[in-house]
Amino acid sequence: MNGRDLVRSVKAVGSTGAGQRLRTVAAAWRRQRADAAALPPRGAERARVPGVVREVEPGPGGGVIRFTRSELRIVVAVNGAVFWGWDGADPEPSYALAGRCPEPDPRAILEPDKDGGWRVVAERMTVVVSRHGAVEVQTPGNVVLRRDFPPRWWEPVGGGTARWMQRSEVASDARYFGLGGRASGPRLRDGTYRLWNTDPGRAFGPGDDPLYATMPVQLVVADAATHLVFHDSSWDGTVTLREGEEGAGSGHDRPGSSELRMDGGPLRCWVMVGTPARVLLAWASLTGAPALPPSWALGHHHARWGFGSEQEVRRIVAGYQDRELPLDAVHLDIDHYDEHQVFTVDGERFPKLPVLAEELRRSGIRLVSIVDPGVRAAPGNAVYDSGTAEDAFVRDALGRPVRGVAWPGESVFPDFTHARVREWWGRLYEERLAQGFAGFWHDMNEPTSFAAFGESTLPRSARHSLEGRGGDHREAHNVYALCMARAGYEGLRELAPQERPFVFSRSGWAGMQRYGGTWSGDVATGWPGLRASLSLVMGLGLCGVPYSGPDVGGFDGSPSPELYLRWFQLGAYLPLFRTHASLRAGRREPWEFGAEVLEHARVALVERRRLLPYFVTLAHLARRTGAPYVRPLWWGAPEDRALRDCEDAFLLGDCLLVAPVLDPGADRRAVQLPRGRWYDTVTEQAYEGPGQVLVDAPLSRIPVLARAGAVVPVRGDDGGLELEVWAPAQGRTGGGLVVADAGDGWDEPELERYVTRWEGRRLVVEREGESGTGEPLHPVRVRGLGTS
Repeated sequence: MNGRDLVRSVKAVGSTGAGQRLRTVAAAWRRQRADAAALPPRGAERARVPGVVREVEPGPGGGVIRFTRSELRIVVAVNGAVFWGWDGADPEPSYALAGRCPEPDPRAILEPDKDGGWRVVAERMTVVVSRHGAVEVQTPGNVVLRRDFPPRWWEPVGGGTARWMQRSEVASDARYFGLGGRASGPRLRDGTYRLWNTDPGRAFGPGDDPLYATMPVQLVVADAATHLVFHDSSWDGTVTLREGEEGAGSGHDRPGSSELRMDGGPLRCWVMVGTPARVLLAWASLTGAPALPPSWALGHHHARWGFGSEQEVRRIVAGYQDRELPLDAVHLDIDHYDEHQVFTVDGERFPKLPVLAEELRRSGIRLVSIVDPGVRAAPGNAVYDSGTAEDAFVRDALGRPVRGVAWPGESVFPDFTHARVREWWGRLYEERLAQGFAGFWHDMNEPTSFAAFGESTLPRSARHSLEGRGGDHREAHNVYALCMARAGYEGLRELAPQERPFVFSRSGWAGMQRYGGTWSGDVATGWPGLRASLSLVMGLGLCGVPYSGPDVGGFDGSPSPELYLRWFQLGAYLPLFRTHASLRAGRREPWEFGAEVLEHARVALVERRRLLPYFVTLAHLARRTGAPYVRPLWWGAPEDRALRDCEDAFLLGDCLLVAPVLDPGADRRAVQLPRGRWYDTVTEQAYEGPGQVLVDAPLSRIPVLARAGAVVPVRGDDGGLELEVWAPAQGRTGGGLVVADAGDGWDEPELERYVTRWEGRRLVVEREGESGTGEPLHPVRVRGLGTS
């Protein structure tokens, strides 16, 4: 018995809510005993490295290099990505990949290199393998982007899963991004980052790690090129990063370094090289196109844990309507359930939920439901009974259903890594649709099981199907939420085939964009939480998840009027624009913060509604290209080091630059501009980049600048689509893309291309098509002419 755990048990039982606390103590001890019995200590281990090259077997797109104690398979795919796997690891099976692995590129050939090594030459990179198993990724001009040293394995002497370590070096000027949702980013500084989806159990800030959605995806930006590396193992692990330094020591550059340690799983990796746009396109082609949200999901959402009743929902909605504030969705949290049980409704507090949903829909407002994976383990609970009949729940090593603790009390958890279970769960959304819900947010799906001590999740020894391969929670944990999102998304496709599903999830893994988006989780109320909100959205976008956003105002506490407004203004330019708060937090309605904040929040809401056609266009472009809506300033110029180090502003698509106010009391702020002319969208003052400028940031707004020459689709005064054209500098050209889609179905709208150019002193705006140029399809309003 661990004495510290015993003390925690006593404290937990003696605290408030003793019944639930007692269950968390019992669950913690059960988990500890189960793992002790099924996962004995590792004992003695044997270290292993590849050895030296013995033989080579060329094959399509690359081949196999056999070493004394391992073998390395290298394949160049037709999308330009390169795969390599040690110890016979293949690209499949993989939860990250969308469908089948891409075909090998027949042009890529494995050929001898110097000093007994080998290389594969591809269109966008060359992969060089040394005779001892080091792997280098080089540009076509032979500049080294990445060097992976020979890996090392530690294998239990008595048999079992090997853990492994891979050390790498990158250029001294390189910067790291990615690894999923990180509060301390988007640029990842020196430190160790854990790869284990985790509910921190409290509101978090920039210093908290890990969080809900971790991914072994690094985006590395350097002068020579950008590259993405993905180590396809879902096991627990850590990444230790160290940025390089130019001119370190005695005048020599010190390279950046990365050390990846994994507790198990295959040592296999994908690498993509090129511009940021090309890299994210290759990543999307590999892991799947981002799901297209319905157009209403790109509006403003209002949520709260603790609405409590239909009357309160109507009161909040009336507050928006009476003040003529745009509102597109209302979210119901676990308090609308019957005793917190998923796929139920509290009939006393929400007696006519379908009627309420229909009333809201007639006003253009959708109802969104929370969905938790924990199922109350009690006969008579319809979900539990049907899941038991379906043999749907995760079991322990002895074949018994694993019991944990979630909001409804003692709970069991579906095994979403089984196709049959996903189909069963997907059918359960029929009840939600019948209640009138149009969208769904998945919560508690790390998965979280409350525990008085130790990890708040399922036992690591818990057994999962893993698509029939069989395995335990060490491998299934990080993909649990991904598979739950798949179950919900595919179920909704079957139940409501005419509508695009709207699903977003607190937890997830590489490839989660195929089924929807995510949100920040329980970000702490405070200025650090505001800054963390932007970090999460940008970092997730660079991992291929373009649709995300924070809890505006923070999850806990009561934000000051200034903090709430600055958070609200930032949220108005993020993909998921949602206010939300916990049961015990202060209010989040704009009118609760005084008349001045209300009027400034109104401006932000009206501007979001005006920009809705632009967000719809960005959503379609994300699905087609993998490019995130929210992009770092270096997106189009990764070689610009000043932009690479800028983390407090972002590009919204190609057209707009948003510079949120992230510090209290600020009424001006510095903005780092990419190359070109940029217009303040309110004053139309022009600024020239590259360089840093000081711009006004009064409490009434945050700085938003438009790129000269941009064509921005907006909502006109009559509600129709209008083209807002920002005049290019004299002698320059510009343009933009527009996707006019106001629906929620599956029709494929046309991609409209527009160009802007000067003819003498006349500005011309034309639509480009296959048969040449023509008149724009929408009314045009030109801005910025006063400074051109």
